[in-house]
Amino acid sequence: MRIAQISPLFEAVPPKLYGGTERVVYSLTEELVAMGHDVTLFASGDSVTSAKLAPMRDQALRLDPTVKDWVASYYQMIEKVYNRKDEFDVLHFHIDYFPLALFSRQKTPYLTTIHGRLDVPEFVQTYSTFASSPFVSISDNQRLPVPNLNWVRTVLHGMPANLLTPQPVKQEYGAFLGRISPEKGVDRAIKIAMKAGLKLKIAAKVDNADKEYYDTLIKPLIVGNPDVEFIGEINDAQKPAFLSGAHALIFPINWPEPFGLVMIESMACGTPVIAFNCGSVPEVIDPGVTGFIVNDIDEAVAAVGRVHTLDRARVRATFDRRFTSRRMAEDYVDVYEELAQPARQLHALTA
Repeated sequence: MRIAQISPLFEAVPPKLYGGTERVVYSLTEELVAMGHDVTLFASGDSVTSAKLAPMRDQALRLDPTVKDWVASYYQMIEKVYNRKDEFDVLHFHIDYFPLALFSRQKTPYLTTIHGRLDVPEFVQTYSTFASSPFVSISDNQRLPVPNLNWVRTVLHGMPANLLTPQPVKQEYGAFLGRISPEKGVDRAIKIAMKAGLKLKIAAKVDNADKEYYDTLIKPLIVGNPDVEFIGEINDAQKPAFLSGAHALIFPINWPEPFGLVMIESMACGTPVIAFNCGSVPEVIDPGVTGFIVNDIDEAVAAVGRVHTLDRARVRATFDRRFTSRRMAEDYVDVYEELAQPARQLHALTA
């Protein structure tokens, strides 16, 4: 198939450091190319891909301090994709609601994977305005605020099978990986580790929007604490050793996480996950197999004491079965075929 992947522009594809959606777009794009599809990736010009790259700007928005209005870049991208729409059998958007008004008025099959939260009134209203557009969710839980959209499929995320692998290192600490913000619960991760007598290593990004939260609430818990180490952002090359060296990934979220890519990154390294029962967690974690789902700090502390009973080889095997990019790509190709079939039939009738 001739497939267009339209990525966000905030990070390069793949991201240099932190970046969830762009990381998924990369995994999907590379797997589709490996499967023999003709793929064009609309992304920032500093992206690296086996597909045909259609650069929408020279560099990712986060790396360009001259940007004053990032929305303008998206409007330009949408127009450029529209002008090339007839080159493709399907257009796959990963940029929220931006394409809906224009692409709902044209004939090329398209879909939008929603990667973020939907429990915000403005999102509910906006997506409901385009309720007949085809959407893919990344967990069933993500759909709950807007259940009546045209949900064509839930496709759980996947990642390359060999990107992150178990390393032969000793497990000596608990791990927190991702982004420091109130909803990610790093303060709770510190409390869990301290109550469980577990050292904690934090590999996380601090956005400008969360700097006050970090400075006032998190930094005082770290400074002078020999059992907590703040590492900062790490890249994919650093993750296997970081995650393999952990007894468990601590994932104490307190928001409706649409998926939680770090959970499957941990599983890829054979490391169990202790996660709070929010959002997509019950759809990702197999309790007693790949980790434990808990409801509060005390339950998380108890789970730390049981995590040694889990088979790390089985954790990795579950990742191989459920969360590879090949499985994700095959799921999406099924969706592409379903969406493209009516257009093909119409073309055959009018040819």
